[in-house]
Amino acid sequence: MPLFLGALLIFGLRLIDVSIGAVRIVMVVRGERWIAGFLGFFESLTWAIAAGLVFSNLDSPVRLVAFAAGFGAGTVLGSTFERKIALGKSVMRVITPFETPEVAPALRDAGFAVTVVNAEGSKGDVRLAFTVIPRRRAADVLSIVRTINPHAFVTIEDVTTPKIRARRASRIRK
Repeated sequence: MPLFLGALLIFGLRLIDVSIGAVRIVMVVRGERWIAGFLGFFESLTWAIAAGLVFSNLDSPVRLVAFAAGFGAGTVLGSTFERKIALGKSVMRVITPFETPEVAPALRDAGFAVTVVNAEGSKGDVRLAFTVIPRRRAADVLSIVRTINPHAFVTIEDVTTPKIRARRASRIRK
C-alpha cells in the first residue's frame, strides 16, 4: 500500500475508534453497559487494525504521526458528536431575586415541570426553580429563561437516574 494511502487509512481508523470510545465512555457513565460493551468491541477492533498497520512498518514515521493525529482528531470529533446527540437528562437550576419576574410559569407553559423553592441569598430573598429537561432541549429552555429574566443565574448539570429492577416479592421476604 502506498505511504500516503496507508497513513490516510490509519488516520481514518483512529478517527473512528477514538470517536466510538468517547461515546462509549458516556454510555458507561450513564449506566448503559450493553451499549458500551457493543461499542467497545468495535472500538478495539478498529484500534487493532490501525495499530497493526503502524507496527507492520515501523520504518515509516508518517504512519506513526497519522496514528497520533487520528487520536487527536477523534477526540475532537467524538466529543462534538456526543454533544450533538445529547443523550440523557439535565437538571437546570434558575436562581432569581424575589422581586424579578418568575420564570416558572413560562417554563410550565412550554411543557416543562418546574419546582420552585423560596430561599435566602447573600443579597436577599431569591427563588430557586428546578427543572429536569432532556439535554438536547437545554438551549431552548435557557432561551426561555433569558427572555423572561436576562440576569437569572443558571446552572445546568447532567443527571443520571438509577435503574431499579423489580424483584418478585417472594425473593425479597426471605
